[in-house]
Amino acid sequence: MNEPSVFHLIGEITHQKDVSCVLIGGFAVNHYKVSRQTADVDFLVTKEDFEKIWDSLKKAGYKESLAQENFAQLESTQLSLRDVDFMFVDRSTLDKILKEAGSLTISGQKFVVPSLNHLIALKLHAIKNNEKNRLMKDFPDIVNLIKNNGIDVQTEDFRNLCLKFGTESLYQRIREVIQ
Repeated sequence: MNEPSVFHLIGEITHQKDVSCVLIGGFAVNHYKVSRQTADVDFLVTKEDFEKIWDSLKKAGYKESLAQENFAQLESTQLSLRDVDFMFVDRSTLDKILKEAGSLTISGQKFVVPSLNHLIALKLHAIKNNEKNRLMKDFPDIVNLIKNNGIDVQTEDFRNLCLKFGTESLYQRIREVIQ
């Protein structure tokens, strides 16, 4: 049995529909030298672009398990495909992330991955906007990304990143853990 992976499926659909998306979540964290298990695959996309690929995803066996203004969680009806989450951002934000993005290849498919700073910013933003549900998952990722990639948390640039996308208390917690 040689069924395509979720990476083949998303790669093909986004290419066919000319949709830009950024691989985020656990696979992006792994790209930056942090080993973390993940059950699903996460992408950053505009809501308009998600709507362009939604019918193709449904035809491939996905159904919405949760849909809100800023994201959609999709469950696969096929055991061979992982569940997929799409986080929605506006075109300007996506373009900024794409401008500094890198790339990686998974299952022979090329994907865009955010820069290290943008990945940390996304995680800070997630904690800031939903601390109860995101702190225990995203804070360890941030700490490990910093440690494994030699980020100096004492710099003004890093502090500004934390204050823009997170909070002063998050910045202080990061400094306490890193030192």
